[in-house]
Amino acid sequence: MSRLGCAALAAVVLLAAAVGGVVWFLDDAHPRAASRTCTATLDGTPWSLSADQADNAALIAVTATQRGLPARAATIGLATALQESRLINIDYGDRDSIGLFQQRPSQGWGTVEQIMDPVYSTGKFYDGLVRVPGYTELPVTEAAQAVQRSGFPDAYAQHEGRSRAWASALTGYSPAVLHCDLGPAAGPGDPDAVAARVQRDFGGTVTPAVDAAAGDGVVVVLDAAGLAGVSGGDAARSAWAVAQWAVATAEALGVERVDVAGGRWDRTADAWTPDPEGDRPAAGTVALTLAP
Repeated sequence: MSRLGCAALAAVVLLAAAVGGVVWFLDDAHPRAASRTCTATLDGTPWSLSADQADNAALIAVTATQRGLPARAATIGLATALQESRLINIDYGDRDSIGLFQQRPSQGWGTVEQIMDPVYSTGKFYDGLVRVPGYTELPVTEAAQAVQRSGFPDAYAQHEGRSRAWASALTGYSPAVLHCDLGPAAGPGDPDAVAARVQRDFGGTVTPAVDAAAGDGVVVVLDAAGLAGVSGGDAARSAWAVAQWAVATAEALGVERVDVAGGRWDRTADAWTPDPEGDRPAAGTVALTLAP
């Protein structure tokens, strides 16, 4: 290579290094944007959903819990919705299939308005599931197919790992494994909206109450004692089920922080941490700090 060529190559290398240094500086000066992704980790494997998918997953899992159904039911429900709608409440599908579970009005699942209500469609799925003999012992794909009668009966199996992780977190069997990477809240949290969502998802099994102001925010305390009553009396597990439900719904509800049993999640962290202030809420309760 000529001296001129060597000089040109050296200049290119130096320019690339300089550009790389500028990019590194800018990345360091400006932290990455939040991904709006939620992750549940089981046996060392992380399984992610979008914040919108996580919001629907929370409803499906806690509906199983408040009905007194086992975590296996939640796994089957989540795997079914992942396959049918990607856990998004869509108003279109094959022929007249709609909603989280792609249920069809023409097959007697209900009216369009009913099926587009996630609470209704989730309840109808579990109504069908509990009528399947021995569903807890069946492979996920067989249990789901017995309810759905899908044209692709083997497709549900591919979602079992993700669904098991999310079901385990949202039923409280795996504490402190579900977290969300969220940006700042879009607006202030509304205690009334939280109470309405708690009523929608848990019925009367969880009691919300406004506790106090935290800085410029508001703290809503959720008492999981009623949920423990339908889940084998395990108050600690019920509290973690509610706490991780609160994380999964944090984007929609404007939740800044969740405290339970000495653990804390907030929007600035990518995992649960010990409560640095040591002011854990009472046993069996969960404290939600809303965005101001």
